[in-house]
Amino acid sequence: MKPANNKLFVAQVSAANPSPLYEQIVEGVKQEISAGRLKPGQPLPSFRALAGDLLVSLITVKRAYEELERQGIIYSKQGLGTFVAEAGDERNREGKNLEARQLMQEALDAAIDAGMNEDEIFKLIRQLFHQQMKGKNS
Repeated sequence: MKPANNKLFVAQVSAANPSPLYEQIVEGVKQEISAGRLKPGQPLPSFRALAGDLLVSLITVKRAYEELERQGIIYSKQGLGTFVAEAGDERNREGKNLEARQLMQEALDAAIDAGMNEDEIFKLIRQLFHQQMKGKNS
């Protein structure tokens, strides 16, 4: 998704994807903010325009925007439109950090349940981290 003249190009949303359509839109907007392609204060397309671009219902886009607004990532101004919040990137990052922490806690619980000790766990984390970073730099 790439903003150009108040138009978003969201990775194709699909009913075949197990995530609800509105969540796919929410994640697409968050990715664009994280990547810096959507900047604070930048306008988003109207519900109707984005629904037409994505071939989804107006209600789906409205629900996605409401969720993003609830999270403090975007805001609406009556009669002016919807915009990326000044703290949108920070709130997006906070949410991702919380999710990562929860997933890491689950992984840690599973590792301990599997009988791994502290050294084994840290060694595995280092290996996975280096593999991930290698893949991103390729």
